[in-house]
Amino acid sequence: MRALSFGTGATGVAVALLLSACSHAPVGPDYQVPAQALAAQPGASAPFAEAAPSLYSAEALPAAWWRLYDDPRLDGLVQQALAHNTDLRQAVANLARERALEAEVAGDRRPSVSVSGGPAWGHQSGLSLLEPGVTPKAQWLTDAGLQVGVPLDWFGQLQRAAEAAQASREAAEAATDLARVQVAAGTTRAYAEACALGLQLRSAQTSVRLQDEAVGLTQRLHDAGRAGVTDVERAQGLLERLRAALPPLQARRQSALYRLATLTGALPQALPAGVGDCDTPPQVRGVIPVGDGAALLRRRPDVRQAERQLASATARIGVATADLYPHIRLGLSVHSASPATDFLGSDSVGWSLGPLISWTLPNTGAAQARIAQAEASTQAALARFDGTVLTALRETETALNAYARELDRHAALVAARQHEATVAEQARRLYQRGRTGYLPALDAQRSLASAEADLAASDAALADDQAQLFLVLGGGWQPEASAAAPQPTQQLAGSGALSTSQAFKASATYIKAGPPPM
Repeated sequence: MRALSFGTGATGVAVALLLSACSHAPVGPDYQVPAQALAAQPGASAPFAEAAPSLYSAEALPAAWWRLYDDPRLDGLVQQALAHNTDLRQAVANLARERALEAEVAGDRRPSVSVSGGPAWGHQSGLSLLEPGVTPKAQWLTDAGLQVGVPLDWFGQLQRAAEAAQASREAAEAATDLARVQVAAGTTRAYAEACALGLQLRSAQTSVRLQDEAVGLTQRLHDAGRAGVTDVERAQGLLERLRAALPPLQARRQSALYRLATLTGALPQALPAGVGDCDTPPQVRGVIPVGDGAALLRRRPDVRQAERQLASATARIGVATADLYPHIRLGLSVHSASPATDFLGSDSVGWSLGPLISWTLPNTGAAQARIAQAEASTQAALARFDGTVLTALRETETALNAYARELDRHAALVAARQHEATVAEQARRLYQRGRTGYLPALDAQRSLASAEADLAASDAALADDQAQLFLVLGGGWQPEASAAAPQPTQQLAGSGALSTSQAFKASATYIKAGPPPM
């Protein structure tokens, strides 16, 4: 037996083919964020128009924004939701699938090795041994083969496919981050709603208690001959109307608690401990950090997801274009067929080394149609990217304005409640002294109850507006440990996450590379 050897000529050919394969740019467009994209416009990176300095600051939104409430119970609920929420678990599973698909595409760029062979009992024909008329003796025969193929991505189809798979995986990462944002904001919102409804329920119960006392007072005045039957009936009617407001509040509060339980991954009846007693909605004190447009576009996962989907669609143009050209692999084949006594002998081994070219002559019309489909998909992805940017900016401006206007409304309701309380107290004293009728006192009490209910509803609206604002700002997906410093996944070139507005401005439009020379 002799060791196999390959001449320097064959090795030189292989090296030359490999080097030449690496020297050509892949077909199709090289991806960059288009200069005409809305995210590249200066206005998209500007400070928010509705971010009044008295209410908001330009500081960066903290990663764990829910800690601005300084509510340990809320912090525990959010952490539980991030660990057990079913929607988030589904997003993580989808991300794992995209990672596996990316690994599958990457495997197409690696060398492939196939081995075949096996022993058999029999004999070869005499003619194959150049011995006509001779029947060879039966013996053990061996047949073995080894084939190694190295893809030469001459036209860049594999590279473009890998780019598309990477961008799709990064889009799935952004989708997972978006699920985290929605879970954190949804948990905060459900908790705030449950507590706000607890406040409204307490206010309504206070109104019922006060009216019940008023009914007793009216009844005593009636018994003393100082009030008529009509006064008693009116007081009793108002009491029943106030009582009728309690069941809807109780039902809505229970619904919020059930939603909170399921957001944290628990059964609906497994209500979080202590939450059922909450009757003070959480509020962020002072100004709220909101940053600016540039920070928003970097932070919002849905913007990053749309941008990565655009990158994936762009890469698929190159995949479709490369189908117009041959597929080339550098192949090494070694084969041995001989009697078992001469297995791998020098006279039984054959080998070959060279490029393996396969080319299915394309139907030009169909191939161009596939390229046109990929280009149309890219334009649709660009439109979706622009739409996502517009939606992010619109939602943020709307939430900033809604919270500011609710603060104005809340301040007016506080003043109104103080005035109504003063009027109700004065009317009650005048009625007790017999200096006025019951109807003015009843109207004053009704107005106070209405003011109390409006103020409690405004407290609930403020809590909900704050949670909605944090939702549209897009925070809550970053790991706590990396909140202070950007990670590689936050950079445009590496992972597709939008970097700075300057990165958008510096980006050119699609650059379509022509086919390499044949």
